[in-house]
Amino acid sequence: MISICIVEDEPPIANLINMSLTKYGYNCTCVYDGLDAADLLEHEHFDLLLLDIMLPGADGYELLEYSKTLGIPVIFITAKCNLDDRVKGLRMGAEDYIVKPFEIVELVARVQVVLRRFHKLDERIEVCGLVIDTASMTVSRGGETLPLTNKEYELLLLFAANPNIALYRETIYERVWGGEYDGSSRTVDLHVQRLRKKLGLEKEIQSISKVGYRLAVRKKT
Repeated sequence: MISICIVEDEPPIANLINMSLTKYGYNCTCVYDGLDAADLLEHEHFDLLLLDIMLPGADGYELLEYSKTLGIPVIFITAKCNLDDRVKGLRMGAEDYIVKPFEIVELVARVQVVLRRFHKLDERIEVCGLVIDTASMTVSRGGETLPLTNKEYELLLLFAANPNIALYRETIYERVWGGEYDGSSRTVDLHVQRLRKKLGLEKEIQSISKVGYRLAVRKKT
């Protein structure tokens, strides 16, 4: 699974980016201080860094220089919007430069471009006889495209990114719909039922009592 480190000192923004990218199957870690981020990069592997520039401890430019020694691509996400700042960031080696505020769909697209550039993005996911094309956001079986709604696609992508792992209803709701799960909503259950029926995965998408659901995938031998 692709691992992304989000270095942003404003928790609401960091959490929004985290939640949005997690929907697409990325494993995200949030850090709120530049020095803490440097320590983390020393001990853990990441495929991509999303960096704010104005950070406590060490700023984004310093982290960019450090990341280059580790071979980790960087996208700046910052409120510094003038041309000189953008040129400086790109000349220093950032792969992209996104100015706040930004649209999530644009962020996801730019993340995918950089990951493809570094041959890190798996655009084709095969699971339970299905082929998920993350570039075109389509699902097919035997060459036939299966019609899914956006939420059904995101739900399937979440299951595919977490094979054989029990997912709580709260987790599913937060990652696919956003916000907090109040315990009474039937949204998750209804969408899972529709997904099972559309894809013929009644046996594979398993209900777990008092927990949620799991996509059962046979391990390759």
